[in-house]
Amino acid sequence: MEQIKITQVRSLIKRPKSQKATIQALGLGRVNKDVVVEATPQIWGMVRKVNHLVVTEKI
Repeated sequence: MEQIKITQVRSLIKRPKSQKATIQALGLGRVNKDVVVEATPQIWGMVRKVNHLVVTEKI
């Protein structure tokens, strides 16, 4: 399965609770923190929800 690297590039200050929860579920929480996860449809949906806060790269 394909993997993607997700890096948080924007702060969570003044963001809705749902976006904060999505970032936490992805394993992020601080600016410039990154995680490598499997590229499942569920992960892509979460990334789409917070695409203005993160940057993704295919590995």
